[in-house]
Amino acid sequence: MRSDSTIIPVVRLQGTIMSGGSPLRQSLSLASTASLFEKAFSYKKSPAVAISINSPGGSPVQSRLIYKRIRDLAEEKKKRVIVFVEDVAASGGYLIALAGDEIIADPSSIVGSIGVVSAGFGFQEMIKKIGVERRIHTAGQNKAILDPFQPEKKEDIERLKALQLEIHETFINLVKERRGAKLADNEELFTGAFWAGERGRALGLVDGIGDMRSFMKQRYGEKTMLKLISQPRSLFGRRMTLFGADQAGEMAASAAAGLLSAAEEQALWRRFGL
Repeated sequence: MRSDSTIIPVVRLQGTIMSGGSPLRQSLSLASTASLFEKAFSYKKSPAVAISINSPGGSPVQSRLIYKRIRDLAEEKKKRVIVFVEDVAASGGYLIALAGDEIIADPSSIVGSIGVVSAGFGFQEMIKKIGVERRIHTAGQNKAILDPFQPEKKEDIERLKALQLEIHETFINLVKERRGAKLADNEELFTGAFWAGERGRALGLVDGIGDMRSFMKQRYGEKTMLKLISQPRSLFGRRMTLFGADQAGEMAASAAAGLLSAAEEQALWRRFGL
């Protein structure tokens, strides 16, 4: 590697945002990304860290934890963070993008969806048809709210809506803090609406249109080299997890479980036509 070249570490964030995950279902969480960020920000001579995001959102908590870790490391290591949006950085994906000092999107990237959504399924009619009786006993009158095997109650929905409004307000405040005067005065900005890259730039959600390689070479010179930061591999070439090499048993269990969760994950992507 040439000594006169500028090395820019690249972290690629791909998938829905949720705690947990498995070898068969790619997801983002602080646990799955922390080591990548630590490695990327450890390059002493690199003036910046590039982060590529392709996520339709997910857990607001994990989104904010990832955002916070990026900003903490950027301030600690005195490095600029440049975020590049691939297909989509929406909802929690956009929240993570806010960690960038600059956000660059493709003209066809989807950005925004600054809102909060809760989704689930109701099975009360199904269990009636197959002759199953739901029995649930709680200590605490609100312990079983929104149980999917019982009809929804008005007071439970109101409680959920109040919680969503609190989380939404936190999201809005972070957008205003990070984007500031760049934001357009548009009444749809915080409604959960989303836009393609060019419109996102006009609204102040992103700073520019382009691709990572071209942008970084223009910014830091033609000799700039991008170095993808990835998880370490084991002796036999398999990806390492937080606790060791992926196990065949874990993969089999992942394939057999979480069908409803997988359906919700697909619904997140399909909401944006992906």
